[in-house]
Amino acid sequence: MHQADILEIKAFVPARDFSLSLAFYADLGFELRSSGGDIAYLSAGGCSFLLQAFDEPSHAHLFQMHLLVRDVQAWHDRVVTRRLVETYGVRVTPITIQPYQMRDFTVSDPSGVCWVIGENIPGGLHV
Repeated sequence: MHQADILEIKAFVPARDFSLSLAFYADLGFELRSSGGDIAYLSAGGCSFLLQAFDEPSHAHLFQMHLLVRDVQAWHDRVVTRRLVETYGVRVTPITIQPYQMRDFTVSDPSGVCWVIGENIPGGLHV
């Protein structure tokens, strides 16, 4: 196998309530590309993941995704203006500056999956 043979890597994100999670991700800014059975393919920009109707609470609460964006403030504003906390009962944190040279915030999805959404601080070391 050669690196050129690799086309993409996607995570399977668990969803306790599949329909509710689909609505949440649409409001967050992801587009539904395809769906079949208990799996949906969602994307934003050049990034994608698979949402799976899978309910294992201990797994969901330990599962994290990281989304690197150009403008973390715009993403945080989207979460606030679209009222994701009130609509879906999720948690969101303020934007903070991390020691690894990122500005980021977290938002949980309806199943408890933690999304870290951040942007690189110019001139710093990045993870």
